Amino acid sequence: MKISHRNFIDFLYRYLGTGGTFTSIAAYFARGESTVGHIVAETSKAIWETLKETDMHVPTRDQWGATAERFESLWNLPNCIGAIDGKHVRIKKFANTGSTNFNYKSYHSIVLMACCDADGIFTMIETGYAGRNSDGGIFRASAIKHWILNNRLDIPPASPLKYDNSDSPFPYYFVANEAFPLARYMMRPYPQRIFNYKLSRGRKTIECAFGMACEKFAVLNGPIRIRDPKYMNFVIKAVCVLHNYVRKRKGLQYMPTDEFTGSEVDSRVVQPQPQNMTIHINSPATALRSYLANYFLTPLASLPWQWKFCL
Repeated sequence: MKISHRNFIDFLYRYLGTGGTFTSIAAYFARGESTVGHIVAETSKAIWETLKETDMHVPTRDQWGATAERFESLWNLPNCIGAIDGKHVRIKKFANTGSTNFNYKSYHSIVLMACCDADGIFTMIETGYAGRNSDGGIFRASAIKHWILNNRLDIPPASPLKYDNSDSPFPYYFVANEAFPLARYMMRPYPQRIFNYKLSRGRKTIECAFGMACEKFAVLNGPIRIRDPKYMNFVIKAVCVLHNYVRKRKGLQYMPTDEFTGSEVDSRVVQPQPQNMTIHINSPATALRSYLANYFLTPLASLPWQWKFCL
C-alpha cells in the first residue's frame, strides 16, 4: 500500500515528539520496522534541508548586531552575540565502535554543539561528535571555531560598550562555560562573582534552548536507535530546526524584567569600586575579560540586586 505524505509526517511526529521506538511505531501504523526507520531518516533529512535556509541560516552582520542588542536588553550583557555549549544526546551503541561514544556520564552519546541567540533560538549547530570527547576539544575541532577565526561569520567590528565613557572599542563575543577556552571572541567564567553572575545570565539561554527542544521533542532524551550515524545526525538537525520554527512562530517572547529595585540593596554591603582601565584594539583576552568585569562594577552597567546576591 502506498504511503502518503501525511503518513510520513505522522511517522516523524510520533518518533520525534514521543521518542518511541521503531517497534512501537511500526505496530501502531502496521508497517515494518525497517520501513519506519527509512521514513524517519528520509523525512528528517528533507525537513532539515527545507527549513535550514529560513529558520537556521547564518546571521548577517545586521542580525548579529540585533542579537547583541537583545542580550543587552534581556540579560544586561553588552556586545554578546551568542551562547555556546554542547549537549550529549543519548544513543544506542553503534556496531563495532567500542567505547568511542561512551561519555563521562556513563552512557553512549553523540555531542550536539550549538550556539543560540538571546531568545533561545539556535543560530549555528554541529552534531556527530563522539561522546567521549570534551566540549572544549570538540569546539577546537569545530567548523564554528574555523568560521570565527577566518571571519566567515561577518561579525561586526569592535564597538564601545553601551555605558562606557572611555569609548574604547570592545570586540563582540560569545559566552560559554569553563570547558571552553578564553579568547577575544569567547568569554568564560573566572573567580569574579559579579562577572560570573552577568555571564551566567547570558549563558543560560543555550541551556534553556536545549531544555525547550527536549520538552517538545522527546527523542532527544534518547536513546536514539538509528544504526546509521549520518541519518541520526539528520534527526538531531531536524529537531533543532523545528525548535526554531516553533519558537519563532508560536513561542513566547522573552521580556526584560527587574526582579528587585535599588531600594532593596543592603546598605551594609561594601561594593567594590571600578578601576580606571584602558584597552586597545589588540588587547589580549585576559585584559578584555578584566575590562568587562570592571565595567560591570560601574554604576550604569551594574544591576541593583547584584550587590545583595553576588557578594
